[in-house]
Amino acid sequence: MTQITLVGAGSQVFAKTIVGDLLSYSALADSEIVLMDVDADRLEPTRRAAEAMIDEGGVDATVEATTDRESALDGADYVLTMVNVGGLEPFESEIRIPESYGVEQAIGDTLGPGGVFRALRSIPVLVDIAEDMEALCPDAPLLNYTNPMAPICWAVDEATDVDVYGLCHSVPHTASAVADYVGVDEADLEYWVAGINHMAWFLEAEADGEDVLPLLREAMDDPDTYERDTVRFEVFEHFDGFATESSHHLSEYLPYFRTDPETIAELTGTDYAERMPTATYLEGWTERTRRLEAEGPPFDPEAATIERSEEYAARIVHSMETGEVRRLNLNVRNDAGAIANLPDDACVEVPCLVDGTGVHPCTVGDLPPQLAALCRSNVAVQERTVTAALEGDRDAAHQAVKLDPLTAAELTLAEIHEMTEDLIEANAAYLPALD
Repeated sequence: MTQITLVGAGSQVFAKTIVGDLLSYSALADSEIVLMDVDADRLEPTRRAAEAMIDEGGVDATVEATTDRESALDGADYVLTMVNVGGLEPFESEIRIPESYGVEQAIGDTLGPGGVFRALRSIPVLVDIAEDMEALCPDAPLLNYTNPMAPICWAVDEATDVDVYGLCHSVPHTASAVADYVGVDEADLEYWVAGINHMAWFLEAEADGEDVLPLLREAMDDPDTYERDTVRFEVFEHFDGFATESSHHLSEYLPYFRTDPETIAELTGTDYAERMPTATYLEGWTERTRRLEAEGPPFDPEAATIERSEEYAARIVHSMETGEVRRLNLNVRNDAGAIANLPDDACVEVPCLVDGTGVHPCTVGDLPPQLAALCRSNVAVQERTVTAALEGDRDAAHQAVKLDPLTAAELTLAEIHEMTEDLIEANAAYLPALD
């Protein structure tokens, strides 16, 4: 039996989705699924949902739930991570403290002060997991869903010998949006996408042999379509690249869109531009957390059914187990030069062929220079963040925030230094020692 271990399986809805994906393939339906989380109460609904899927689907899989990480990893063939270190308390401070200084983040999980500090509290845990894997399941790949994706995968790759791959659904979600905007069937859309996580670029896109990027330019001239994805269309207009993250996310990674309330309000639209206002996501998460505490899981664990989502994890496992070849956009180290004009040690998001022999990144060559420049502004923050987390380097943590494009557009260096010290003090319980 193939042992597939999910670390952070108390994430309930997401973990349930991944289990359903795995069981939807007949070649994986007899797997041994091990669910691990530090919170036994939150883990239990996921276990019950997995058991219900197995019973309802009549498959031969087994499920085990444990709070013992070493036991969960022992002998695993695949390890999936979806951990949230610290929960709501540090996340709220990572939004509210920068907000008090005038740095208006929308999500705060990838770049900006929030992304830097989420990485600082998450990297030590992910490295610990990978070090356990080196001892307990050294041949298993680590399939990581935890954000911020790029610095976490970068750090794990730097600090351990584990093969780590970052999985994100932003590329298929964006493909769905592009198909919708230009009026083609998503199943007919073929694309070539590369960059970094949350800032990769649709370098090619066609349907039935027709280039749809000119159609995308025409579509954004329609006011209703523009309102659905304001920031992405602005970047497309000025930099000739359509990015793989929603408008509210993308607005955080650049210096142009979040430095005054009027611009934020002007760019707040519908669909992918709906959550532009500061802390909208935080407020939604707070409400979901309160509801979970009051009402229990947001689904009936006993009524869970096997369904397949767009997530990549089960597809990767299936390809590696059966040899079926797939091409997926994954986050990998750039040391083979997949993107020639980004640093070799950076974590890049590129097309990868996955088969029975593993994951094979494709060679992209150079990104258009203006798109590479936008990526490098984010890679610089990620590099300093990884150094801070792995070496306990306080100066590197400060430099990461000072290099952040949004923060630098809003604050002086002295103000950024003070804000970073406030964040270190507020989140000291969740951070590595920073000297």
